Amino acid sequence: MVMLQFGVAVLIGLAFLAQGRREAIAAGAGAGIVALGTALLALRAFAGLSSAGMALGRLLLGMVLKWMTIVGGLIVILVQFKLPPLAAIMGLVAAYAVNLLAFRFKG
Repeated sequence: MVMLQFGVAVLIGLAFLAQGRREAIAAGAGAGIVALGTALLALRAFAGLSSAGMALGRLLLGMVLKWMTIVGGLIVILVQFKLPPLAAIMGLVAAYAVNLLAFRFKG
């Protein structure tokens, strides 16, 4: 899943390259922060075998970490670097589309 999201980050960055370099960076970074958040979630949630309560706690902590990464990354992209917001949000949406497609075709 994470590798597919990083692949989408590269593809959407290349697609937005037609509009300009700043748009390509924004789109790639928007998708990249989703992939980074998913990777952090996976590392936290699947760190080891434990009881059901511990597994649920790790999953919830991983989700909080994922959303903190995404929101923080989006703030950095939009506020600190002042990259185009539409391209960044399109990258974010494209990376989340991978989640929908992966769960739709799981078999």
